[in-house]
Amino acid sequence: SMMMLEEGYRPTSFDRSQNVALITTYSANNRVTDSAAAGTALASGRKTNNGMLGMTPDGETFESMMEKAMDEGWKAGLVVTVYLQHATPAAFYAHVPSRNDLDEISEQFVESGVDVAFGGGRKFLAADRGDGKTLIDELKAKDYRVVYDLQEADAVDRGRIVGLFSEEYMPTVLNGRDENYLCDATKKALEILTNNAGRKGGLLMVEGSQIDSEAHANNAQGILAETRDFDRAVGAAMDYADAHPGTLVVVTADHETSGLSITSNETDFTLSDSGVGYHFGTTGHSGTMVPVYLYGTGAERINGVMDNTELSKKIQSLMGLE
Repeated sequence: SMMMLEEGYRPTSFDRSQNVALITTYSANNRVTDSAAAGTALASGRKTNNGMLGMTPDGETFESMMEKAMDEGWKAGLVVTVYLQHATPAAFYAHVPSRNDLDEISEQFVESGVDVAFGGGRKFLAADRGDGKTLIDELKAKDYRVVYDLQEADAVDRGRIVGLFSEEYMPTVLNGRDENYLCDATKKALEILTNNAGRKGGLLMVEGSQIDSEAHANNAQGILAETRDFDRAVGAAMDYADAHPGTLVVVTADHETSGLSITSNETDFTLSDSGVGYHFGTTGHSGTMVPVYLYGTGAERINGVMDNTELSKKIQSLMGLE
């Protein structure tokens, strides 16, 4: 597919980064990972099989960096554009043999103890469990404010909050999601976590989740739209780090999707500009290494080529969570 996209060459938030690394993403049983195994590697520093969350291939569970941090009194949050039970966010709190155990993941979400969670997945928490009660009722019993629109969180600046903004996936930007949602939700989550954490630390996991969905669909315009929202969220995190010394921003991917290559539309390279073509190698994932961008306190400590598990261990070490 040939596309001419006259976007110019504006710098992105990624260009602000102070250090960079590359990570390998293979899982325990596959050279090409899925989000469950890769999310687990990033969250916990341990390899597992594709489809498994928060446990070894033989089913032994282990704590993620988020769970360890909460054990130490840190506050934690999740901001995504998919459902909150999706593989990547779930890797930070769930322990299940299959990423498809959505009911079990939902129960573990309610027990997770995170302070802030913004994303989709209302239907998995709203189902009657046979006793007239739902997991949303359980969240409320645990002092969570449950909101269904990010605007409802405008007046909230502390405490525990869960935002359920869609039944499953949130819409993509091209299908009508506010193109500043991820940025706004990131800012709000950082505000609440900061007020809750006091002198303790906070850990926020933000996922531009639907960059992956649009890449599976081989939709270049969709990838760009989702990446712009993610880019603004990264910028908001970097601004926060500027204002709050002691903060490290780590930007990476669990894996590459679509085998995208960006090529010239002409083979005569003496021409000044020939536009670019977006060429997709697959509707699935690839085994390509993915970049890591670092900004803020400790950014100088992580660079070079490493495995995704090693990146996780380095972050946990900086957090004092060995």
